[in-house]
Amino acid sequence: MTSTLDVKLNRIDRIFHPHETVQGQVIISSPKGFSHQGLAMKVQGSVRLQLSTTKPSGSSDSLPKNTDPMELVYFHLPVAPAGKIPAGLSTFPFEFELQGNDGQELLETYHGIYVFVKYEIVCDCVRGIMKNKLHKTLEFVVEVPLKEALLDSQEEFSITPESLENARPIIIEEATSPIKSVEIQLIRVESVAHAGGVARDAFKVEFETNVVVLFENGNMITKNFPIVLYR
Repeated sequence: MTSTLDVKLNRIDRIFHPHETVQGQVIISSPKGFSHQGLAMKVQGSVRLQLSTTKPSGSSDSLPKNTDPMELVYFHLPVAPAGKIPAGLSTFPFEFELQGNDGQELLETYHGIYVFVKYEIVCDCVRGIMKNKLHKTLEFVVEVPLKEALLDSQEEFSITPESLENARPIIIEEATSPIKSVEIQLIRVESVAHAGGVARDAFKVEFETNVVVLFENGNMITKNFPIVLYR
């Protein structure tokens, strides 16, 4: 049996808001005990943007697939000084305030295709020369409340197979060419601003519905309807 290190937070869902206090424990299990050079923790959060490698029409410039992450949170937190871990189970409590670097506004956790916002706790326990260090990485979720509360506007609805049939017809009044198909698409759009192959500190995530009419001659018409989501 080998020694293990784990990190547990005081919230099962691991969801926190900016400026809240994050509390938890570092738990070390060891069958025989060992000496160590300190128990250290770092908290980090960043935005990583990944540009599409598809070249725009008429452009010969190639864009890098990945860009340097934008740092939102980064600091070190000492948990325990050098010493000895006894045999059995040992716990080390910790806490910190969740805030950005130098007043940096925190963004919500998001795992997308081109945009990633991730926060995590990294804990290391360095042991002797002949032993591997104990390591644990734990991701936690950041949710940012709305700055202005929305007015309550309840609207009851139900979704059943019957209600989905011909709920809202699409009427094509006139077409000069034969129509091959009509499609409705619900899509998520992730936009990363860039210039000269370098991503800027700007991105956005949007949802929209597209109505796509495809003609038999290969031509296509698309109508876009933005969708705004609130939690």
